[in-house]
Amino acid sequence: MTDTSAHRFEQTARRTVEGLPEPFRRHAREVALLVADWPAEDMLAELGLADAHELTGLYEGTPMTEKSVWDSPMQPDTVWLFRRPILAEWRDRGNVGLDELIAHVVIHEFAHHFGWSDDDIAAIDPWWE
Repeated sequence: MTDTSAHRFEQTARRTVEGLPEPFRRHAREVALLVADWPAEDMLAELGLADAHELTGLYEGTPMTEKSVWDSPMQPDTVWLFRRPILAEWRDRGNVGLDELIAHVVIHEFAHHFGWSDDDIAAIDPWWE
């Protein structure tokens, strides 16, 4: 039986961050990495999503391209991974490993931290097409 625990998700996500090239790895290590079963209702509402299955991950914070040395952050930048939506996508796809999917969501959310939009990411990564 496959381990689908939050611990596995966190370990896979941290290995993914450690696999990033410098200087990305150094900056990514400064971001909080959290695993939750589901996104919070306010997250879904803010994004205009009705179905929690539509959100596998989320970056909360100010992208590096918009930060200033004068900024006083109210909370740390955070990458969220939502375990149950990721597991549902993994089962639905049936053609990708769980660790590969987790890593893909991690990279997608950290791309937002580094200043990429969803359109920028989609231009080079057709994963969800």
